[in-house]
Amino acid sequence: MAGLALLLNLTLGDKQVDASVRGVYAVGDPQFARSMDALLGGPVVPGNRVEALVNGEHIFPAMLDAIRGARQSITFETYIYWSGTIGAEFAEAFMERARAGVRVHVLIDWWGGEDIQERYRARMEAAGVHLEIYNPLRLAALGRMNNRTHRKLLVVDGSTGFTGGVGIADSWRGHAQDPDHWRDTHFRVTGPVVSQLQSAFMDNWIAVTGEVLHGPAYFPALEAVGTQAAQVFTSAPGGGAESAQLLYLMSIAAARTSIRLSMAYFVPDDLAVRELVAARRRGVRVEILLPGEHTDRPFVQRASRATWGPLLQAGVEIHRYQPTMYHCKVLIVDSAWTSVGSTNFDNRSFSVNDEANVNVLDARFAAAQVRLFEEDLARSRQVSLEEWERRPVSDKLLDALAGLFRSQL
Repeated sequence: MAGLALLLNLTLGDKQVDASVRGVYAVGDPQFARSMDALLGGPVVPGNRVEALVNGEHIFPAMLDAIRGARQSITFETYIYWSGTIGAEFAEAFMERARAGVRVHVLIDWWGGEDIQERYRARMEAAGVHLEIYNPLRLAALGRMNNRTHRKLLVVDGSTGFTGGVGIADSWRGHAQDPDHWRDTHFRVTGPVVSQLQSAFMDNWIAVTGEVLHGPAYFPALEAVGTQAAQVFTSAPGGGAESAQLLYLMSIAAARTSIRLSMAYFVPDDLAVRELVAARRRGVRVEILLPGEHTDRPFVQRASRATWGPLLQAGVEIHRYQPTMYHCKVLIVDSAWTSVGSTNFDNRSFSVNDEANVNVLDARFAAAQVRLFEEDLARSRQVSLEEWERRPVSDKLLDALAGLFRSQL
């Protein structure tokens, strides 16, 4: 039985794309947006405003202010929810709004939220918070245990949304000032695309509870508030897991001048490596910014390093952030197309986890993200091909061993 459960989890996920994506148009071509509409599910809609919130000192106050100002509904989904000071603050905010009559729905992943103190859960439920756990440990669901919700979603009154890389844990507090406080970016979203963020939450809420939340408290009429065109895409095993992979492959294929990739966990498969190399060979500058020595997943970092050879040989620039753990997940193509959210560049995001991103087609927004990227680059160190080739034999062997597990990382 245990062996069968392990096998089922190792094979969890949809068939992935395994052929190169032809780059027949750039991100500025209207056909690009039409293709992303069709392939990723949600339309690219105008009239939005997406704002970057840098590090916990700005992220958490903005999220908590929105929660405390809720009048009708709060929907919240996260992978990480750990006990600690920020976990307590969110719990208190949820409870206060529930007692005030706001409909509060909280969905926490069983694995990522295992550290939440039981007293918070009991207190939230007693206050009227509708709290659910995603895919808890059950004998009948052992074959699905590898599937986690990795989405980070907050929608308040159906009109203000948040997404990005941040979990609810004290590691994200502060301003990345030391190795105990991580570097990350989250995003506040307003405008018509928020209804797509709400729909992303509803995907898993319905799957877990069977309850359909609807009406103006959750899906109000949303008017244009900005100039950005944006869409939300979701991915999940058995329900379009390949969307995450398609997002990256289509974006890389459409690049004509530059690809900037900030990524907490970067473990590309052979196809992704080939596509990045092909972009470099057609003259695209490719810069990849990854965690340095401070990482919460050393094994994943070794598996990543095993893939760097062809990339460095082709002239792809790989940089490692030095001050602390780097948890950002941002893709910027040709300073025009930007994708932000929960999705990592690895097989776990491509075929195993439930993910959600906001894609923004707007040059001004992209330029602001480029500036953040360059600020982070200034605190990073570039890896040379010579350095990669001359790493100790022990590191090469351990990297190669970790690389054998790329399909599960």
